[in-house]
Amino acid sequence: MSPAPRKPGPPPRPQGGLGEFFIRRRSGLSAVAVLVAAGVAGGVLWQRFGRDVRSGEGYTLEPEAVRVEGVPPWVKADLRAEALRDASLDKPLPLDDPDLETRLARAFDLHPWVRRVIEVRVESPPRALVVVDCREPVAMVRVPPGPLGEGGLLPVDGEGFVLPIGDFTREEAATYPVIAGIRSLPRGPQGSEWGDPAVGEAAAVVSLVRPEWEPLRLSECRLRERSGRREWDLVGEGAGLIRFGSAPGGEAAGEPGAAAKLAALKRIAADGPAGETLDLRDLAREAARSGRPEVIDDTESP
Repeated sequence: MSPAPRKPGPPPRPQGGLGEFFIRRRSGLSAVAVLVAAGVAGGVLWQRFGRDVRSGEGYTLEPEAVRVEGVPPWVKADLRAEALRDASLDKPLPLDDPDLETRLARAFDLHPWVRRVIEVRVESPPRALVVVDCREPVAMVRVPPGPLGEGGLLPVDGEGFVLPIGDFTREEAATYPVIAGIRSLPRGPQGSEWGDPAVGEAAAVVSLVRPEWEPLRLSECRLRERSGRREWDLVGEGAGLIRFGSAPGGEAAGEPGAAAKLAALKRIAADGPAGETLDLRDLAREAARSGRPEVIDDTESP
């Protein structure tokens, strides 16, 4: 009786070579395949849902989280809301935007009340700080009647930049010095220069004499053209007519400077309104000849 045939055993394992490498690395390749598949799936999911994640809480800057410092009391408008609205930034903003601080700075820099943006800082948790330097109104320019209306008053700062008239009531506008004799209208929008050098000159005159404006009960800084030059008169109920002359920095040859004129104006205020026509240039020259000090020190010595 012949013995029963043996069942074939498992095939011999390859000794060395490429086959042994794949057998040994099979588990590692499987793990790599799983990782690749997970990465591809994650990318697809981020493509589909990443925008929702970036717009979720903690990933965006809300308009209410923007804090503005440096806004003076004469700015009645909501500067933050207006700046963000006009720049289309009045919505949740992604924190991963590399240009976020630049966009915020540009938005506030374009506001008509802002002279310059000092600092913009975005922090986490989501919030932002914007520090601004605002323009200060010094006078109201009386504009002539034109095709758009019957004239009126427009506010300017000390550099002749046009400010938002909507932030002033009629009563508030009446408390500011008036610049009279201007025949031009602003060439640009609010927040830009008037475009007429006469307005800048008048604003500089008013800025210089502001400390004495109320004591002398002045009301207007009025343009007077003489021999092709612009000169300025100060008009008021108590002081009569005071001839200031050329604007600061634009003096004619031999004309006293702004400091000497201001000193003469201080003496007029100290002596009391004369109610007659006075020329600051003559008074300044007389003071220089007599050796009187240019500036009156009205503080008491200790």
